[in-house]
Amino acid sequence: MHETSEGLMDAAAEVAQLAGGVALEHFRRRLVVETKRDGSPVTDADRAAERAARDWLTRRFPQDGILGEELGEERPEAPRRWVLDPIDGTRTFVRGVPLWGTLVGLVEGERVLCGAACFPAVGELLVAAPGKGCFWNGQRAQVSEVARVEDACVCITDDRFLQHPDRGERWRGLARRAALSRTWGDCYGYLLVATGRAEVMADEVLSPWDAVALLPIITEAGGAFTDWAGNPSAFGGNGIATNGALAREVRGLLGVP
Repeated sequence: MHETSEGLMDAAAEVAQLAGGVALEHFRRRLVVETKRDGSPVTDADRAAERAARDWLTRRFPQDGILGEELGEERPEAPRRWVLDPIDGTRTFVRGVPLWGTLVGLVEGERVLCGAACFPAVGELLVAAPGKGCFWNGQRAQVSEVARVEDACVCITDDRFLQHPDRGERWRGLARRAALSRTWGDCYGYLLVATGRAEVMADEVLSPWDAVALLPIITEAGGAFTDWAGNPSAFGGNGIATNGALAREVRGLLGVP
């Protein structure tokens, strides 16, 4: 019953809310925090939330593969894969800041079939599928119509992550021109773009479990999502999201084709 686009969207939203709820039970409580090989933190909450999502998906979609940030890959030979980030913004989560989310997407090869992003600590949910729209707490989501950089709000997770010297300087130039420049981004910055509360969100490093859910959310809300090479892909290793009106100008300012 989940095989229509609408059914897959419902499934993605359900599992994102389930895993997000598990993560929320650990939020602002004592956490076991470890450091992964890449230097990023992982907590017992990340793993518990991902296990809950995997159990749900294995029961309902036993033929599909699963790729998760914390627990690896299951059934890699499957044509479809569910892609999971149980807590996007773990550093934020550990600090007790509520701007984190749970991301769930479904892909066939590199074609994204649907995506959901749940923000349990602030009570927001986004879900989208190509050609079916993007919905924010059940209502149609829409990017802003801001058409001047000088009126825009631009977001980034942490501008120290822009290690490429040209990219860092270009971002700082954009931020100086914009009306507002904000950090604490992670997936929350993409929520802001999709719902018209910000115009730009950029990340120099995005794994598939970060980007898969976000691509349809941004594009179906009327925005643009590309990697730093200008490709509309969730597998480019980085990402820039904009509203539609500023897409070309912002990518030009950032040196993106």
